[in-house]
Amino acid sequence: MAPSMSIAFFSADPVAGKRRPLAAAEELRRRNEELEKEVMEATAREEATRVELEKTRERLLAVEEAEERLCAQLGDLEAEAVVQAREYRIQVKALVEELARARRMLGCDAGEISIGEEWIGR
Repeated sequence: MAPSMSIAFFSADPVAGKRRPLAAAEELRRRNEELEKEVMEATAREEATRVELEKTRERLLAVEEAEERLCAQLGDLEAEAVVQAREYRIQVKALVEELARARRMLGCDAGEISIGEEWIGR
């Protein structure tokens, strides 16, 4: 026969001032109810955490997609800005050359023309 162990629980009897053993089954049942309640609460917290995690994951995916779209748009805008800057530079250079020709035709001072050419060369 296997060895067994018994656990005795006592409670104070306020009237008699004596300690009396409680029924082990009653104490175990009470403790089991407490543990079941704790498990149910933990399960509910875990489920709430799972739901929150899923919502956070969905928000993260949305933010990542938005970031990718913004980066693509920014790249397009940068490329467009470079093209516009090149066109503007070409236009300014053409205007400076036209102004230089006009000044030559009018007989303006050569020093003024070189200032315009130096500026466009920057």
